[in-house]
Amino acid sequence: MYSFKEIFLTLQGEGGQAGRVNVFARFAGCNLWSGREQDRAMAACTFCDTDFVGIDGENGGKFPKPVDVVAALDAVWGMADPSQKAVVFTGGEPLLQLDPALIEAVKAAGYFIAVETNGTIKAPEGIDWICVSPKADNRLHQTFGQELKLVWPQAEVDPAEFLAFDFERYYLQPMDSDRQAANTQAVIDYCLQHPQWRMSVQTHKLVGLK
Repeated sequence: MYSFKEIFLTLQGEGGQAGRVNVFARFAGCNLWSGREQDRAMAACTFCDTDFVGIDGENGGKFPKPVDVVAALDAVWGMADPSQKAVVFTGGEPLLQLDPALIEAVKAAGYFIAVETNGTIKAPEGIDWICVSPKADNRLHQTFGQELKLVWPQAEVDPAEFLAFDFERYYLQPMDSDRQAANTQAVIDYCLQHPQWRMSVQTHKLVGLK
């Protein structure tokens, strides 16, 4: 059984795939925060800006089998060019539910598969694009992929420590908070001094996309 908060068509807003048309399939649930505001202060991740609780979002629900998930993805992809089919599995934490059977079914249906994960769970084989977004002191078990996207600044987190891992691209993304301007400037200043890092901006928020 697979539980999704929402499934919708949009453009990727950030990171190395920014601008690409994708079905965003947001799994319900996370291993670093319950999603309830009363638990945020004590959570392993305190700055999440996403609602991943329940299955009541757009096209959300419980899907018993991989074929049911594929049918939901295809319904959302609709009349767009089938040769370009792409899906981002996100959350919450998608690797709590994204398993080899689902990956196999989605690949067989012609989808390019991306995942956005906090990296605390090792990813199964068969994913085309792995984006790891580390959260504070939580140990990474997924230490390779296409991009590492660090939301920053995070207290007592030094971006340099992540350069030892095997990622093709390293991004710093300003933390979305009431210190947005200061966070953005901090990212700009850091990238200027450390060109291994690129700046990632949440363009979907700038242009009003979901």
